[in-house]
Amino acid sequence: MVEGDLIQVEVAYALPAEQWILKVDVAPGTTIRAAIERSGILARFPEIDLSRNKVGCWGHLAALDDVVRSGDRIEIYRPLIADPKEVRRRRASQGKMRSQ
Repeated sequence: MVEGDLIQVEVAYALPAEQWILKVDVAPGTTIRAAIERSGILARFPEIDLSRNKVGCWGHLAALDDVVRSGDRIEIYRPLIADPKEVRRRRASQGKMRSQ
């Protein structure tokens, strides 16, 4: 394969205090899973489990077998630590108590 045949994508993983963005050259037709594996991010962050962590591309959920395109930013999402609906309910309840 000639280097000109490669496309560049980014693999991003955000922690509470920092964000990692790794540029990766891959062949056209490469899947999201293969690009993530090629980036080396799984070795750097062993807590990432692709069977549990959701992934996306530019903020939209994607499947691991989706094919990447040149310039894509593949994002690995961390699991939520709280149910968003429950958090909203608690905030609304606290707001009602303050206004009384």
